[in-house]
Amino acid sequence: MERINIYEGDNVISHILVEDGIQSLEASLEQYAHVYAVMDNNVAMTSAVAAEVADMLNRRGVPGMLLDVSEKTKCMDTVMDICGWLLDSGADRDALVLAIGGGITSDMVGFAASIYKRGVRFAYVPTTLLAQVDAAIGGKTGINFEGYKNMLGTIRQPEFTYICPQFLESLPMEDFQAGAAEMLKTFIIEDNGEYEAAMTLLKGLTADFIASCEGAATLSYNEERWPEVISARISEMTPLIAAAAKVKAGVVSRDQFENGERRKLNLGHTFGHAIESLAHKHHNDIDHGHAVALGMVYAAKLSEKLGLAEEGFAAKIENDLDSCLLLIISPYGINDLSGAMAKDKKAEDGKVHFILPCAVGNVIVRDLTVEEVVALLK
Repeated sequence: MERINIYEGDNVISHILVEDGIQSLEASLEQYAHVYAVMDNNVAMTSAVAAEVADMLNRRGVPGMLLDVSEKTKCMDTVMDICGWLLDSGADRDALVLAIGGGITSDMVGFAASIYKRGVRFAYVPTTLLAQVDAAIGGKTGINFEGYKNMLGTIRQPEFTYICPQFLESLPMEDFQAGAAEMLKTFIIEDNGEYEAAMTLLKGLTADFIASCEGAATLSYNEERWPEVISARISEMTPLIAAAAKVKAGVVSRDQFENGERRKLNLGHTFGHAIESLAHKHHNDIDHGHAVALGMVYAAKLSEKLGLAEEGFAAKIENDLDSCLLLIISPYGINDLSGAMAKDKKAEDGKVHFILPCAVGNVIVRDLTVEEVVALLK
C-alpha cells in the first residue's frame, strides 16, 4: 500500500491510497456510519473488480445507485437525479457518498455531494487510468454547461481516493490511451525520470498489442486481446500511477484553489477543451484524453513559436504521443478553436492562461489573447 497525502498548510485534508486489489477498501469505509454508493453502470457490467466492490457494499448494506455515464449525461439533470436519490435514501449531513467510476462519475458525484444539504462527505474509487492519475485527484468537480466543458463546478476535497490498478484490466484500450495521455502530461509538468519510464512502458504495451494481433486484418477491432496485454504489465504500471498521483497531490497541496502553480495542471486543456466543445456540438467522438493529447501538441508548437522551447521540441512530443497510438487526427484547425478558447472558464480580462511546455519537466504559465495565439499558430 502507498498513502499519498494532500495538505492545506500542515493539515492533511485528503489522501490517496494506491492498493493492490480492493481488500483495504472496506477498512477505509469502517469509520463512516452511513455510506451511499454511486457506480457507473458500464463499470458495474464489465469489471470483475467492480463486482467485488459491489459484493462488499451489499454485504455492508450500503444503498447503491447506478448511473448511465457519458459527456452528454454530465449535466445538471444528472446531478439533480443524484441529489434526489440521496434525499429519497435518507442521506443526512453525516453521509459519505462513494463514487465508483471514471472521471465523469467522480466529477458529477463530487459536485452533487458538494451541494447536497450544503455539502456532505464523498470519496472516490476511480476505475479508469485518466481518473487514477488526474480526474479523481485534487478536489475539482464539475459538469458541462451549454456545450462547454466543466463550466459549472466546485473545488472540494474528497475524504480519500482509493486507487486499484487492477480496474485497468477491464478498461477498453481507447480509454486506457486517454489516461496515458494525462499521465504523460503530468510528467511533462514535473519529471523525475518518469516521463521516459512511462514512454518505455507505453511503447512496450503498444508493441505487445500489435504482436498479439499478428495476422489480424486491423488493430482497431481486436480489443479482446488488450486485457491480457495490460494484465501482464500491471505491476509496471502501478508505480507510474503512484508517481503521477504524487505530482498532482504536491501541486494541489501548494495551490489548492488554482491561484498560481495549479494552473500548470491544465497543460493541453485549453486547446483540448475547445476541441471537446466543438466535437460535442458537431457530434464527433473525441474523448477528453485524446483531446488533451492534441492540446499538448498545440501547446508545444506555441511554446516554440514564442521561443520558449528549443526547435524540434513540439515534434518530439508529437512523435512520442503518436508512437503510443495516443494521437488522433483533429478535424479542427486553430481558427475553429478560437471561439471556444475565448469562452474558456479560466479567461480573465480578455486573456487566457496558456500552459506552455519549455522542456520535459519545465512548464510555464503565459497570459495571451486568443487572437495572439491564432496569429502565431496559423
